[in-house]
Amino acid sequence: MPAATLPALTPLLATAGIGWIMYRRIRRSFGRQPWQPKRTVFRLGLMMLLLAFLMFGAVFMPAVRLGVGLGLVAGLALGALALQLTRMEWHEGRPTYVPNAWIGGVLTLLLVGRLAWRWSQGAFADGAAATAQQASPLTMAFAGMLVGYFLLLNSGLLWRMRQLRDASRGEL
Repeated sequence: MPAATLPALTPLLATAGIGWIMYRRIRRSFGRQPWQPKRTVFRLGLMMLLLAFLMFGAVFMPAVRLGVGLGLVAGLALGALALQLTRMEWHEGRPTYVPNAWIGGVLTLLLVGRLAWRWSQGAFADGAAATAQQASPLTMAFAGMLVGYFLLLNSGLLWRMRQLRDASRGEL
């Protein structure tokens, strides 16, 4: 039996890495979460970068423009709803929040399901250049929805957690 080489293992390693990222993302949608402002700022910066990529795609791929725009609007609306449904509280002397599990979890599963469907149909088989030429407005709408959702949710978390901190100090 020949030894597995790195190029042969690349699809397996990439799939395992994506699976781990999705597991962590879904896990953060359930239960009490410790407030970690540096991670939130990092995620906010990452979402802003992804927003720039989406806008770039919308400018240069007119077929996905409507999907990106509608997805962003829907994501911002869902982010506002999720922020209202998120509880901020102190637990064992530390600031925590309890996100609405349904909204973030369903959005993540929708995108993963859509990507799996596109992958099963061979959409990613021909390389990055061919994939960009056959970009799907529906997939880009899901991506826009996630970016809009996480942008608003992370921004709102920063703001509301500062309010919680200031209220605990008696500054409000």
